[in-house]
Formats: sequence, structure tokens, C-alpha cells
Amino acid sequence: MFNSSQRELLRVISESGPLSRTDLAAAIGLSKAAMSGIARELIDRGVLHETETVYGQGRPSVLLDLKPECAFFIGISLLEDPAPMILSDLNGNIIARQQLPYSRDPKVIANAIAYGLPEILKGHPQASSKLAGIGVALSGFVDEKQATCVQSTLLGWQDVPLAELIRQASGVDTFIENDAKAVAVSEKLFGIARDTPNFSVVSLGDGIGCAHVIDGRLYRGNHGGAGEIAHATIEPGGAPCRCGKRGCLDTIASMKAIKEMARAAGLKCTSLPELEEEASLGTVEAVAIIHKAGAALGLAISHLIQMNDPGMILVTHVEGSFEGLFGTVVQQAVEANVLPRYAGQTPIRTRRVDSDVWARGAASIAAHNFLIGPNIS
Repeated sequence: MFNSSQRELLRVISESGPLSRTDLAAAIGLSKAAMSGIARELIDRGVLHETETVYGQGRPSVLLDLKPECAFFIGISLLEDPAPMILSDLNGNIIARQQLPYSRDPKVIANAIAYGLPEILKGHPQASSKLAGIGVALSGFVDEKQATCVQSTLLGWQDVPLAELIRQASGVDTFIENDAKAVAVSEKLFGIARDTPNFSVVSLGDGIGCAHVIDGRLYRGNHGGAGEIAHATIEPGGAPCRCGKRGCLDTIASMKAIKEMARAAGLKCTSLPELEEEASLGTVEAVAIIHKAGAALGLAISHLIQMNDPGMILVTHVEGSFEGLFGTVVQQAVEANVLPRYAGQTPIRTRRVDSDVWARGAASIAAHNFLIGPNIS
């Protein structure tokens, strides 16, 4: 759809936001005349538009930005039951949402998505005519080159060509991605990490996900598994994990593990906030669980910092707050386990997210492929 020069221009704007023609030319390494020609092509195609005029020394500059309504995308999360499905524009704004029946059968999922398209597009004729891709986020290893789910313990899949099944059922280009990696791409395109070339995302929910962006690109590793900290052994010989090992981070620091430890201790807490409330009352078991889980997560994050030296760690979480005891323990464990040179040098940002986060991330994967092409590294 776009040539290499056009994709480079779109990449720069998607990462930096609105820029003048002069700034774009400098960023891409082209003459202003050459860059202006590329920009004119994209304006004529309705992909870019002129926004505000910036006044300073010399002639005023007109900024160029992506045109949000030039393309639309569907995002689906296979992490929840029912499965969230959203419609978004090129800027990641959610226009419509609905829910799909959950299944672990790939063909059933593909057909459900195909059947759900007319409903979510109803009342949005512009989106119907400009639908540019479908993205799906799931828990597991994904081979982006083959558009295949290599393995998903949660779904019970191995070597499932999910993207092709959905493409055949819907007639729309489809891209699949690991859930944490999808969130990382979303944050890079539209979120807090837009101006950060190197960062890691730690996604804390019933499971723990992780993804790395290095030099502005999602880092996948040789087999698509880069960032898999959930199954790093934190407690050798510890509790059995669904992956078949013992003592994985997932068995100690995930929300599911925390709630299971609370039940095993005879506590009636069903959420992290309730457990923190119990700890504030001096309940020894609650304090011990929070310290165990928080210390394990902090240790894992300290390893990420020392291995990758990121500009930021972003922790997304679906419940509770990092302002209480749990967040304090995590931060203390990070500081206690990094080398002194790293202590306090890597900001750890936290953000509570809603159930749209993975579906929005999935739509971001489709948007990224539309703008820039495959992100294989």
C-alpha cells in the first residue's frame, strides 16, 4: 500500500506526533523538496492532513499529522470471557465495542469474528468502507512471520494458523500478537511511551506478561518469546505452574496466585485491595502474602532493568493501586536488587487499565502493520 519512503515518513509521525515539513525532512534525511513531495502524495491519499500553524522565527510552519479517519481497525482480546471486540480509528480512539462468545476452538473464533463484523460496523459507514485490518491479542507465543500461535497454554493451542483462519472467514487482513506485546505497541503508538525509544511493559493480571521495545521497535527474539518473565523461576521447587514447571513468577506474583494464597491462608479476600485492607489491620497472613508477591515481582523487574537498561518500566494492572503496601514492596525489591548504578535511574510508571486494553492493543497491531509494515526483529 505504501512505498518505503512513505512508510518511513509515517513511522516518524506515528512515533513523534505532528511535525513540520522541515522537521520531517531532517528526521528522514531527505531534502525538504523531496520530503514535501512524499507528504503531498499522502495528503492526496487522505492519510495525512495539515493541522495547526506554528509561529516562530522565520516563516510559520504548518504541522502534518495522521488523519484519524483514513483507516479503521478491529481489535479482539482472547484473554476474557466473553471476548471484547472494539472498532478504532488510526489514532487508537475507540468508536464502538461489543462482546463475542468465547471459545478455544480456532474455527469457532474465526467465524464468531466474521459474524460480529457487520454488527460492530453498523451505523459506521465510513469505517465499513475503510476497514484496514483485524488484530487479535492472545496469551502465548506468536510467530509473526507465519501469523501463527506457536503455543498457548491458556488456550491449549499449538501451531494454530489463527490469522489465516480469520482472514478466510472475514475477508479482512488479520494480524495476531501476544497480549503484552500488543499493549507495548499500543503504548508506543498512542500512549505514555510515544517519546520513549527503549522501554518494557509488565502486564499484571491473572497472569503476568512482558514485552520490550528497543530503539523504537518491538523486540521479539528468535522465536517470538522475548519478555517471557511469567515463567522465570523465582522460587525453585515452589508451587506447580500451568506451564509444567515449579516456582514460576506467575505462581507467586500474578493476581490469580495472590488470591489463591489468600484462600489457602483462610482469608476471605477476593481482590488485592481487600488483601491490603486486611494487611492494614495487622493480619499477619495478609502482610506475608503481599510481601512474598511484591518481592517476587520487584526481583523480576530488577532483572529486566539490569538486562535491558530501559528508559522506563510500565506496569499495567487490572485491579488495585500501586500506592499501597504491594506497590511499596515492589519498589523496595527493585531498589534492593539492582546494581547501585541503576538504583533510581529507571522510572517505574504504573497504570490501571480496563478490559479494553488488550483489544485496543490488538487494533494497534493492525494499525502498525497498515502504517509501517510487519514489526519483525
